[in-house]
Amino acid sequence: MNAIDEKLQPILSTVLHRNAGEPEFHQAAREVLESLGRVIARKPEYSDEALIERICEPERQIIFRVPWVDDNNQVQINRGFRVQFNSALGPYKGGIRFHPSVNLGIIKFLGFEQIFKNALTGLPIGGGKGGSDFDPKGKSDREIMRYCQSFMVELHRHIGEYVDVPAGDIGVGAREIGYMFGMYKRLNNRFEAGVLTGKGLVYGGSRARKEATGFGTAFFLRSMLGVKEIELEGRCCVVSGSGNVAIYAMEKLISFGAKVVACSDSNGYIVDDNGIDLDLVKQIKEVKRGRIKDYVALRRDGSHYVENGSIWDVPCELALPCATQNELHGSDAKKLIENGVIAVAEGANMPSTPEAVRLFQSAGVLFAPGKAANAGGVATSALEMQQNASRDSWSAAKTESRLEEIMINIHDSCHDTAEEYGVPGDYVLGANIAGFERVADAMRAMGVI
Repeated sequence: MNAIDEKLQPILSTVLHRNAGEPEFHQAAREVLESLGRVIARKPEYSDEALIERICEPERQIIFRVPWVDDNNQVQINRGFRVQFNSALGPYKGGIRFHPSVNLGIIKFLGFEQIFKNALTGLPIGGGKGGSDFDPKGKSDREIMRYCQSFMVELHRHIGEYVDVPAGDIGVGAREIGYMFGMYKRLNNRFEAGVLTGKGLVYGGSRARKEATGFGTAFFLRSMLGVKEIELEGRCCVVSGSGNVAIYAMEKLISFGAKVVACSDSNGYIVDDNGIDLDLVKQIKEVKRGRIKDYVALRRDGSHYVENGSIWDVPCELALPCATQNELHGSDAKKLIENGVIAVAEGANMPSTPEAVRLFQSAGVLFAPGKAANAGGVATSALEMQQNASRDSWSAAKTESRLEEIMINIHDSCHDTAEEYGVPGDYVLGANIAGFERVADAMRAMGVI
């Protein structure tokens, strides 16, 4: 990790002052600014016309009330957010997160990351993010439907195929997208398929979208290991989380011949020395919507459950944090390094703390940042938009092939940019600079807007 260039320090100071009480956004902005000193030294034109300051300031921040009625006929109130951060490359694109931890700072950090992640895909999409502090856990389908409909009553004013195209995120899957899309269609009296992605196949969704983020992380990891001529086959892996990203990262790793021995949810983690039974995990999490501890009772032989522990205590060669932001701390990184980890690929958004990233890089551990390694989801969302625009539907094989191609290109861009700027192997710096330069060039071409 790099110190912030003195020319960029006033920009960071402004970000901290203007966005008080938003530590996740501060962290995301600091990480990008730490990478840009080398850029403005080589290309001083990027520091003209307050370009970097403009990138750090959202184009629009929307906060709204979401009233809804629960199954006990009681009125509940939640808060909704949409941060439309940067549209230099295309319509705002980024997920909607439903989780009680959601606040403006978290949505801004996610939207800021999304700018550079989307730029890395090479596709014409800008950066944005949205969500609510609504907790779907324990709610009935009817409650979730009513909530999604109320959420869309306000959100529909701010989105559109050429304006802002949300998708899912934590707490928002195909069920929630369906409810929101139905309400959007009713409010606008038109079938605008491209306004939301992550839709069901029968009404405009893309094959391989559900798998895309996890698959993409595995593709990026394979490319990163390939530079060092390291094979994935036979490697011991630990994957945090057990949602879409984790499940499909595990699926692709297993298909590559790796052995996944542990995964988790918010209550604890399971270890299976024989290798995780992925079909059982899918049954528990996708069908029954249960807790990961149920795995041990159903699987029994060779597995055990640890409540409220750290999954990073489990020895592995490859670690994939695929749960949530700042889940992997410095102490976890030290434990992983002691246990011989050789590579870390982030499937979630900013899951490793700055201290953890520094420790990995200092120890020579290959490290793939989330804005590059988990870009497969948004890339495939953009492919869904492409199919919607052309009234087409691709096969799963075609979609996955395009995803693999995009992830290889993202890896190569990050790798080559790091080498160009004199820090070979630093994928954090490579991702930040490659994404920044694409957005910055578009902004400079459009003038001061």
